[in-house]
Amino acid sequence: MKLYLVIFMLWSATYSLKSIASTAAEIQHLLTFIETSNCQYERNGSLHTARDAKQHISKKYHYYQDDIESAEDFISLTASKSSLSGKPYLIHCSNNKPIKSSEWLLLELKAFRKQKK
Repeated sequence: MKLYLVIFMLWSATYSLKSIASTAAEIQHLLTFIETSNCQYERNGSLHTARDAKQHISKKYHYYQDDIESAEDFISLTASKSSLSGKPYLIHCSNNKPIKSSEWLLLELKAFRKQKK
């Protein structure tokens, strides 16, 4: 019985490490996606470049890092709305209608995960 417990603990640790690595890769992909998007981020009524948006979200990521267990947590806590006003971030790309950044990033996350399969 003890051997079973040791094997289970090793499996759990391995699974946990793979999950952490996968989440880190997804978050890094989303940060790169933001920075290279050529879109503008609207925060509290002001437009910001993609590079500025990535820097701002990276700062929030470091602040909330202990609360983030998934890429969805990352989007929710750092890249979807202002911590001060609660207003959603909007993405302005080309001539498209602005979209909430949370929707935009969730679509990209879905595409990234599909590509990895």
